[in-house]
Amino acid sequence: MQYTELQVTTNFSFLRGASHPEEMVEHARALGYSSIAITDRNTLAGIVRAHIVAKKLEMRILPACRLDLMDGPSLLAFPKDIDAYARLSALLTKGNLRTEKGKCQLYKHDVYEHAQGSLWIALPPASLNASFEFDPVFKQVLKEYREALGEQLWLAATRFYNGDDSKQLYRLAQLSKELGMFMVATNDVHYHDFKRRELQDIITCVREKCTIYNAGYKLHPNAERYLKSPAEMLRLFRQYPDAIRQTQIIAEACTFSLDQLKYQYPKEITSEGRTPQAELEFLTWRGAKQIFGEQLPAKVKANIEHELTFINQVNYAEYFLTVYDIVRYAREHKILCQGRGSAANSTVCYCLGITSVDPSKFDLLFERFISAARNEPPDIDVDFEHERREEVMQYIYNKYGRD
Repeated sequence: MQYTELQVTTNFSFLRGASHPEEMVEHARALGYSSIAITDRNTLAGIVRAHIVAKKLEMRILPACRLDLMDGPSLLAFPKDIDAYARLSALLTKGNLRTEKGKCQLYKHDVYEHAQGSLWIALPPASLNASFEFDPVFKQVLKEYREALGEQLWLAATRFYNGDDSKQLYRLAQLSKELGMFMVATNDVHYHDFKRRELQDIITCVREKCTIYNAGYKLHPNAERYLKSPAEMLRLFRQYPDAIRQTQIIAEACTFSLDQLKYQYPKEITSEGRTPQAELEFLTWRGAKQIFGEQLPAKVKANIEHELTFINQVNYAEYFLTVYDIVRYAREHKILCQGRGSAANSTVCYCLGITSVDPSKFDLLFERFISAARNEPPDIDVDFEHERREEVMQYIYNKYGRD
């Protein structure tokens, strides 16, 4: 039986995780994992670095996050596809805009509105009450989660080593049966290696504004929050093998990868029914004739043909048109602006009026500006005069919407 760790906190959970995403992935590979999730608190920031390293190691990352709610137990969110990832991103944006920088304010109804296409794991309290039961409030909210999220909800089972693990796992199993949901194993990982426990204690003290000598119960009670091997997790949950099996069901259902993300640019930047590529070609050749005359120099013509062919192949026409539109507005309103940097290597940018340097005159290399090897759009830097920069920003807001 295989196991996938579904609850991993990295140092992108500020002052909580004690290991970099890269360390988590590398250590997971060394332990024999084929996939793990990254679930930082109210952020997806750590998944990018994890994804890059995972590709090199031929592993798979499950992009996910932990949502700490203002009115309910925390949830782990796992988008199954790109649309669900977009909803999760929108949910986090909503929470971030409600409060000050560095915080995220989310409620249960927010989750319900953005839940489609994602899988969810509810996180229970770390310990039982004096009667060896879960808090009735938790049970009531969990019932609400079950009604709202349906079969897309699981209940996390974690060994916290507080002395009542056996009782807690038994109560979790009872509760999951009562509500008709599955229990899934996690290890609530906060560092890749047990030696990082001391560092995790220190950053906890920084977060809680206390010293290591008086931190007390603010610290994790033990060093068990490290990434354990799949074999060890199977041993720890040998009495609940289905909790291990459910990790694979979740992992296999989540097919989304960051590789699926692509830049998206505005569509309303063409005229007379032309496609973006046709519009770019029209504007480029028109600009070239305005600069060089009707008879274009052979080198200029060759450069334009080469660049337009490449731009068409990589489908970046909309990007060039978006930048051109902003520069066009500035120049029409006599707002000083100037494209700079490697964009000056492009004859297309020169013909569009984005830059003011003729690349063919100085033998500038187009591939320094844009290359298929980088697999990402080029970087067109444009400076606008300070006194009127706000006018350009307002134009963008008015044209494309403030949201």
